Amino acid sequence: MPSIEVKSGVETVAELVREADRDRYLSVLYAPEHKRSALFAIYAFNAEVAGIRDRVSEPMPGEIRLQWWRDVIASGDPQAGAGHPVASALMAAISAHRLPVAAFDNYLEARIFDLYDDPMPTRTDLEGYCGETASMLIQLAALVLDPGEAAAHAELAGHAGCAQAITGLLRLLPVHRARGQCYVPRDILSAAGMTPEEFVAGGKSPGADVAVQAMIALAREHLGAFERQAKSMPLSLRPAFLPVALTGAYLDRLEQGKDGISSLRKHLSMLRTASRGWR
Repeated sequence: MPSIEVKSGVETVAELVREADRDRYLSVLYAPEHKRSALFAIYAFNAEVAGIRDRVSEPMPGEIRLQWWRDVIASGDPQAGAGHPVASALMAAISAHRLPVAAFDNYLEARIFDLYDDPMPTRTDLEGYCGETASMLIQLAALVLDPGEAAAHAELAGHAGCAQAITGLLRLLPVHRARGQCYVPRDILSAAGMTPEEFVAGGKSPGADVAVQAMIALAREHLGAFERQAKSMPLSLRPAFLPVALTGAYLDRLEQGKDGISSLRKHLSMLRTASRGWR
């Protein structure tokens, strides 16, 4: 009976990632089988925390949920999250792979921003937010896959996560506007002749287009820095970075005023990159 329960828990966590984060789900399938449960746990944790804003009506309940995660992770007790499949899986992953608790704490601290409608102050703040969230997920995945190589590729994870996260924020722009959120930094908006309030209000305007193009350029800047350095990435780390293989295609679509890429293209891009790496 215990083995059946463990298998059921793993399947539950994997299914959550498949539904909430298809790109990262596909990337895990290229990882060694014995590493997949930990990767699914990390990505399921991200999906759970990223979705808190959608499940609360005001910030305080969201902060309480973030604090619950902090307390569970800081406890170091494998049973602290008992009854919560994602928490149980995450605690098992942290223990098995000696993942740094501080990284999760920094991640949760950064996610407080999601709960409020305060505009992102500067480009530096945006890059810091991306670094503590998307980049940190890549680094944690790298630690699971190959802890010996992970530390040497932290800068690579930084650029990859910024490119991936900024692209993701652009794709979610309609959702954020509907909520009254603004992830486009004030300094970028100011250079485009706009205020955060004007940008969130939406509508067609030259200033809004300039701001979006500036965000796309920033994502491409980080993507280019990543791709130049990724040629030397060891095979063992590729699954952690595979979702970034789709970033360029997403940016192309955004520049065309469209969103999304086909499932077939996703599979082919990941297969090609998993086989050949970045060239």
